[in-house]
Amino acid sequence: MRFIFGLLSRIPLDVLYAVISRPLFDWGYYIFRWRRRLAAANIARSFPELSAETRADILKQSYRNLCGLVAEVIWSYGATPAQIRERVTVENPELVRDRIRAGQSVLLMTAHFCNWEWQVLAGNTELDEPMFPVYKAQRVAAIDRFLVEARSRFGGTPIPHTALTRELLRRRSEAHVYALVADQTPVHNELKYWTTFLHQDSAFFVGADAIARILKATVVFVTMHRIRRGYYTMRVSVIDEPPYDRGADTQVIEHYVRALEAEIRTSPADWLWIHRKWKYPKPRAGGAR
Repeated sequence: MRFIFGLLSRIPLDVLYAVISRPLFDWGYYIFRWRRRLAAANIARSFPELSAETRADILKQSYRNLCGLVAEVIWSYGATPAQIRERVTVENPELVRDRIRAGQSVLLMTAHFCNWEWQVLAGNTELDEPMFPVYKAQRVAAIDRFLVEARSRFGGTPIPHTALTRELLRRRSEAHVYALVADQTPVHNELKYWTTFLHQDSAFFVGADAIARILKATVVFVTMHRIRRGYYTMRVSVIDEPPYDRGADTQVIEHYVRALEAEIRTSPADWLWIHRKWKYPKPRAGGAR
């Protein structure tokens, strides 16, 4: 599998769009209608104020964007740092650099938005300190190995979420950049934070608050915008920083949710609507569980 991805990564990106993205879109959207009902329902509940026609446009474009991302991830497996810089412009990397140079860790919080895989590569090429992206293993072992290797390029060190606490404690006295894709939903029996997100009761992981406190880290939200196909800009903004208030155990994730919601509203088709964000209802008693 690694050999196949390596060969494909040598093909120009425009060709990969034609031979991978377009067939994937036709098969997934039109023929197999993969998760279309789920994605359409997610969009309808999130944007009740929009017309059915507008929501249908968002749905179709979100599938096009996802299929384009597949080609981009494969291509970037063989890309050079210069090629990544050409396609992803980080507008204000000094916000992170200055804190690392001052001896403070930074927690980058992002989402399944635009090309989240290129965010890791762009960060590794632009920041003084290679990133530690936290990841959850994929079910297909070959795909998991490919993504770990891809995220490790240019000095990155992916950390499996099962080993996160151990790694944080081991490095807590050092200044590093950690990256967390935080828009997923915890499994039903895990501790979670409930809030209103896109007009719906929504559950989020609470780990970001604990990470920020353990590391005494500045928490930064990563915004990504698509300029045109295959070209993006990234911008980072501080959403929380120490000292953290005692007892405010969910302030980081709440600030993240508000920033994410604003980003999605600016470009709805760039979010991953096919994932099961709202897989179970909020318990009647409320609270964090």
